[in-house]
This record gives sequence, structure tokens and C-alpha cells, in this order.
Amino acid sequence: MYCRSMEWLNYHHLHYFWAVAKMGTIAAACEKLHVAQPTISAQLRTLENSFGEKLFKRVGRNLVLTDTGRTVYRYADDIFSLGGELLDTLKGRPTGNPLRFSVGVADVLPKLIAHRLLEPALKLPEPIQLVCRESTPAELLARLAVHELDLILSDSPIGPDVRVRAFNHLLGECGITIFGSEELATAHRRRFPRSLDGAPFLMPAGNTTLRRSLDFWFDSEDIRPSVVGEFDDSALLKVFGQAGAGMFAAPDVIEKEIRRQYDVRVVGRVESVRERFYAISVERKVKHPAVAAIAHAAREKLFD
Repeated sequence: MYCRSMEWLNYHHLHYFWAVAKMGTIAAACEKLHVAQPTISAQLRTLENSFGEKLFKRVGRNLVLTDTGRTVYRYADDIFSLGGELLDTLKGRPTGNPLRFSVGVADVLPKLIAHRLLEPALKLPEPIQLVCRESTPAELLARLAVHELDLILSDSPIGPDVRVRAFNHLLGECGITIFGSEELATAHRRRFPRSLDGAPFLMPAGNTTLRRSLDFWFDSEDIRPSVVGEFDDSALLKVFGQAGAGMFAAPDVIEKEIRRQYDVRVVGRVESVRERFYAISVERKVKHPAVAAIAHAAREKLFD
């Protein structure tokens, strides 16, 4: 059997590093661990030498984690938190700690969809601590690559050109609904979709899958709406739609929520325009219980 003895990690040194990073200063870690400052300083230097990387940098009087230090800290935090839970379990004491579930939500994903997808994770028998991070898909993939995230929710899969070892899990697909204020819906419901030609319309940003799908559909139907606004934030787009600035499109699986929350009406539905939603993880086969719950609920209930 292959032995990685030459790469063995000294957990004693790692524990000192973890304590300093967690407490914020060497002095505070010394007080907590009841050891002298030279001892911890020497252990930190030894650990940095074994990694070949600096873990802290000095900013004024403070020690700040480097990029490598932040990566090491995340792993150390998991290692020693799990070690504490192991001791509690063996001693028959409940851990009392919920399972941490870190999710990256692509900034192009509608918030109502994100909520519907994540909701099943909070209903598991085992308590979950949900941590949501919203950013661009590229930024979220970078965080996923260093195991800062357990999952990414997005409206598009990662492409073959992305240099991150991750896997796409299709959660489901749906059509779209066109919404508008009561006045706009009344005026354009008849003769839909031809009624959209020249009508005021609010469009999502050009980097979204929905925008590309809408542009293609309008072209194929020879419809030229009057685009009065373009938005990065889908929630802000809906607020403008609620105020009557123009009609807008959204996934039909959240039709009821949009009507209720924004007090808008349905103008028409388009089944030929398909919105797809993906979970992206470093696992080829879903193992995390929260991810499994999300995938099951999405496929069996949300997109059935």
C-alpha cells in the first residue's frame, strides 16, 4: 500500500496555527493554550517551512492570514471542529452543532428560485446551518475549487473550457411566464405573443441564459419589443415591472410567488423557451445530505 510518510502533516503544529488564526493574536492563543509565546512562534515557523508558504503576514501590529493561510485555516477549522464532535459523541454528549452547508448562488439566478431550491435543506431531520454566498459564476467556481463552498446553484452548467474539476447536476427545467401590471396585462393579453411587438419590455442582463433565450425567441417570432430597461438584478427588474414600467419574463415554476409578491398579472406563457437550473459540485455523485435533499425535491416536486 502506498504510504505518504514523507508528506505527513504535523497536527500539533496545525493546532497551534488554528488557535492563533481563531484567537487573532499569538498572545491570545498563548493564554488559551497555556504555552509560552516563543513556543507557538517556533511551531508556526516550522509549519510554514513544511508547507513552503507563509501563512501569516504582519500588517502593523496585527497578523493577517495570507491566501494560503486562509485555505489552511478552513481545513484546520473542519479538522478540529470534527475532532471536538468526535470526542463529544464518544462521551455520549450531543454535539449541538448543525451541519454547515455553504452554497454559492449565481448572481443571475432569481432569488425566488434560489429560495425554492434551498428550502428542502432546512427541513432535514439533522439541523443545517445554511451559509449563502452570492457572486458571479466565475468567482463562485474559484471558491468551490478550494472547498470553500459545498455547492453552486446556477442557471447554466460549467463549460468544458473551465479549469475546475466540478460536475453539473441538472435539477430541472421549466417554461417562462410573461408578467405585467394590471394595465399592461389587460392591454397585451389578447393576441399574445404578437401583442408584444413594440410593447414596453424589461430585459435581464445580456450575460444571462434567460436573456439569450428571449432574444432568440423574439427573433424566431419576428417580435420586436420596445426594451425600456435592462437589469443585472432580477429582483430590481420585477420592482420596475410592478410599477408598470414594462412587462418581464420569469420561470413559470415561481409564477404564483411573483404574482403574489409583486402584484402583477400573467400576460401569457411560453413553453418553448426553457429555463434550466443546475447544482454544481466537486462530487460526481451527490453525497452531502443537504445537496441530496435539494436534488430530490427539485426533480420530484419543483420541476415535476
